[in-house]
Amino acid sequence: MNKTLRKLLLGGPYMVWIAAFIIIPLFTVVYYGLTDKTGAFTVSNITAMGTPERLKALILSLILSLIATAICLIMSYPLALILTKMKTGATGFIVTIFIIPMWMNSLLRILAWQTLLERNGVINQILGALHLPKQYMINTPYAIALGMIYDFLPFMLLPIYNSLERIDPNVVNAAYDLGANRFQTFWKVIFPLSLPGVISGITMVFVPALTTFVISDFLGGSKVLLIGNVIEQQFTQVGNWNVGSGLSLVLMVFILISMAVMQHYDKDIGERTTIL
Repeated sequence: MNKTLRKLLLGGPYMVWIAAFIIIPLFTVVYYGLTDKTGAFTVSNITAMGTPERLKALILSLILSLIATAICLIMSYPLALILTKMKTGATGFIVTIFIIPMWMNSLLRILAWQTLLERNGVINQILGALHLPKQYMINTPYAIALGMIYDFLPFMLLPIYNSLERIDPNVVNAAYDLGANRFQTFWKVIFPLSLPGVISGITMVFVPALTTFVISDFLGGSKVLLIGNVIEQQFTQVGNWNVGSGLSLVLMVFILISMAVMQHYDKDIGERTTIL
C-alpha cells in the first residue's frame, strides 16, 4: 500500500465527518440565507437584521458577551496564576473541581441557576430567613450574564492555566536576576508569554456567549431576547428558514471578524516570542 492511499484511508472518515457536519450544513445555511421561499436570489433575509427589535437583540448580545468574556478573564487569570504556584496534587484537585461541572449537561446547570434565582428560589428564601432584602435577578440581563459567566468560565481558565504552566521558570528567574520587580516581571515576561492562552480563552468564551439562546431562554424568559433567541424562533416557531439563515449569516460575520482579530494578535505574539 503506497503512502498516498494510506493517507486517504486514514483521513477518509475525518473528511466524511467534515463534509456531513460542517460543509453541507454551512452550504445549506448560505443557500437559504440568500434565497426566498421560491428559490430566487435575494438579500432581504440579510437586511432583515435592520429592524429595531433585531438590532436591539444583536447589540444586547454583543454587550453581554463582552461583559461575560471580560469578567471570565478577570476571574480566571489570577486563579490560573495561583494554581501554577500550588503543589501538583492540590492543583489537580482544584482543576478537577472546575472540570466536573462540564461533565454535566449544560441545560441542567442552567436549570439549577433558574431554581436559585427565581423569585421564590433558594437564594431569596435564604435572604428572607436572614431578614435581608430579596434580589430579583431572574428574567433580567444580569441573570443572563451570570449564566454565561458560570457556563463558560472553565473555557477561559483552562487555556490560561495551560499557557502559564508551560512558561519556563528559568525565564522568570532570569527577569528577577536582571533587577525586575514582581510587577515588571509579570507585565514584561509572564503576561506576554501567556497571551496565546488568553486569546484562546477569549475566543472560546465570546463566540458561544454571542450565539447562545438556551441561557437567555431560561434565565431571561420572554422579557430578554438575544440574537440567538431571534434566530431560534425563526426556525422553530415561525418556520421561516430563509430569514433565520440570513440572520445567521450576519451573526457569522461578527464571529469571523472576532476570530480574525484574535488570530492576528495570536500570530503577532507568536512571532515576537520566536524572536525572543
